[in-house]
Amino acid sequence: MQIRTLLAGSAMLALLAGCASGPTETTQDVTVTGTTYQGTLPCRNCDGIDIGVTLVGEEVTTSDGRTFKLRAAYRAHPENPPVENYSGNWTVLNGSAEDPSATVYELVPNGEGQTYYFLKLGPQALELIDPQRRRFENNEMLRLNRQ
Repeated sequence: MQIRTLLAGSAMLALLAGCASGPTETTQDVTVTGTTYQGTLPCRNCDGIDIGVTLVGEEVTTSDGRTFKLRAAYRAHPENPPVENYSGNWTVLNGSAEDPSATVYELVPNGEGQTYYFLKLGPQALELIDPQRRRFENNEMLRLNRQ
């Protein structure tokens, strides 16, 4: 089971849970230089997916100057899938479905891969959210903490 399959399934669950008003489409810069967040996401077929995300960039850089690396490793998965590594660029978006002043990081991988959305919960945590920038019902289990 790859992380994009898990995230696609989670997004479908969020769509079924109900609709929320859409977020705004403006962007803004924020300073993040070499910041790493880590956590363990739930996994239907294993003991969890260990996720690490490192964001590199500063508010004066363009989107091309903001990069990320994401690593996903499965704990005790019966099929023993390889560790997944993605890299690409990130952008800062204003607004989530629930909060128009929220900060959302959009991570777009190079080549194949899924775009990830993380809600900034303050200086110490990010939360995985769906592509419509809505929080999942089990949002406490989808948090990454700053290292």
